[in-house]
Amino acid sequence: MNEGLNKVILMGNLGSDPELRYTGNGTPVLQLRMATNESFVDKNKEPKERTEWHNIVFWGPRAEALAKVLTKGDGVLIEGGLRTSSYEKDGVRRYRTEVIARDLRFTGRRPMAQPLPGIEDDGEATQPGVGVPNTARLGKNGARGRPADAPVLDELPY
Repeated sequence: MNEGLNKVILMGNLGSDPELRYTGNGTPVLQLRMATNESFVDKNKEPKERTEWHNIVFWGPRAEALAKVLTKGDGVLIEGGLRTSSYEKDGVRRYRTEVIARDLRFTGRRPMAQPLPGIEDDGEATQPGVGVPNTARLGKNGARGRPADAPVLDELPY
């Protein structure tokens, strides 16, 4: 029998602070809203940008650990699989597609609206990090803004 593959890899920024909740039996669930941006040229040869929003879910002890270190605007790479569920609201069947996440990596990217700590914004940069040396963009441990004592989240704890 041929088994399928359900794998999603997304890189973008968190659009809001994560929400940590618990199921009835006490299992932690972390919900994230993530934006990915795509630049393209339309049929009139005009540059355009499209933003897609994704619902991301982490389960178990890892959800609690990530809730402590993730904040709105963080650049992350998420790996997981798609899951679609349905529900009925006002007599209409609705569908919701989520990424059930298995792995998360910090990309070190910052949204342009937030200035880098310790670096003055002269308003001339048009892209994140333009004119800023790599050592200024990243912290001592190579990850933007993550404390040195933050838990390492590269492996699933369950």
